Amino acid sequence: MDFEGCWLAEARGATPLIDGRTISSGSCGADGRGRRKERDPGMRQVEWEGVTDRSDFLPGHVSQIDRLANAARNARWAEVLDLLAKTPNAVNRPRIGGTSGYTVLHHAAWNGAPPDVVRRLLDLGAWRRLRSTRGQLPVDLAARRGHAHLIDLLRPAPAHPVADDVLAALEQRLHQLVTSRMAEFRITRVLRLPQVAPLTELVEPVMWFPVPGMYGGFAIELQGPELQVKSWCRVLGGSARTHRITARDMMMVESGWDI
Repeated sequence: MDFEGCWLAEARGATPLIDGRTISSGSCGADGRGRRKERDPGMRQVEWEGVTDRSDFLPGHVSQIDRLANAARNARWAEVLDLLAKTPNAVNRPRIGGTSGYTVLHHAAWNGAPPDVVRRLLDLGAWRRLRSTRGQLPVDLAARRGHAHLIDLLRPAPAHPVADDVLAALEQRLHQLVTSRMAEFRITRVLRLPQVAPLTELVEPVMWFPVPGMYGGFAIELQGPELQVKSWCRVLGGSARTHRITARDMMMVESGWDI
């Protein structure tokens, strides 16, 4: 299979233009963040944002995410909730290009936010099982800081329980698959790769991971203690793949299907 076609599509001018900025995600529909969004038809649109380069976003969006991160860091909860009312998709988004990986829930845990604020963040979809760059969950930060009033609220309560060692193995193999497929399409940029544990919190344990330059991405679904991962480049016929990932191995179960 000649995957060079997907890479060449961008070089030949297939890259979309959004509000005067060229974005190489090759996708359909605006996502309200200055980038295009790929959509997997029929899939609940929970998205993992892997792009960390601030120049890939419109300046206004970067500024908005910075305001949210600053407000959460400084415990200005009324401002946090007001900003999230305008951009609810940012509830699990760390600062673009930041180093801590803290979301608003991590900041709330660190600062000992009032329980009502934490409940509101959880109602907005904040993930209890999202790790920071150093591997810390919000509940870990609350415990470290002595905020006992938040421990029960932040303790993970997965809708789809999976053992931690299994999740770690699934995530390792998922990252191997993502990096391998990106290499096939000659994509060399560094992305923030998806964590698997947040899938256990979702009623529908499905996540979409768009990859700039791939003209597609990865539809990741937790199925019991396994993952089903579909990936494709939409401008290259026959590029679609379906992989089954378990704690022990990974196998391709389908290829070349129509998108």
